[in-house]
Amino acid sequence: MNNTIFDSETVDLALKGMTDLLLQTNEEVYMIGIQQGGARVADALQQRLESRGCHVERGNLDISFYRDDLDAIGPNPEVRPSHLPFNVSGKGIWLVDDVLYTGRTIRAALGEIFDYGRPARIRLAVLVDRAGRELPIAADCAGLFCEASVNGSVKLVTDGDWRIEQREAAI
Repeated sequence: MNNTIFDSETVDLALKGMTDLLLQTNEEVYMIGIQQGGARVADALQQRLESRGCHVERGNLDISFYRDDLDAIGPNPEVRPSHLPFNVSGKGIWLVDDVLYTGRTIRAALGEIFDYGRPARIRLAVLVDRAGRELPIAADCAGLFCEASVNGSVKLVTDGDWRIEQREAAI
């Protein structure tokens, strides 16, 4: 069963708040979206930032080969290319994802970023911060907060108006 927990208006307000926070840093924005949902959130943030006069350097990561659960997701994960058109060394990076849950996706993304160079710092921006961390990772910028069932998932849905759904696992 799918249950909308945040509607399009709430998601839009969250993206506006995240944009406002990113603008407060008064620095060039180097943003890396984690494929696939994080890349969509990064695209939305980039569009909003640029409409307000901020220049954004953008890249995307596919963390498929950096995950610690490759044995659990099957022999043929869907892999998209990573694309970092700027040098990350010495830069302040905003890493963007759609939902922060256990922290394992972020850990994998950090591993891949450091394969490209050594940033000055990495800050994390997520659309939804969900309870349930397994690693000591926290968002520097979060649009929405929720606690969801351990047996379900929280998913950004981008077909049509964006919304956040809680999906219960099939029994």
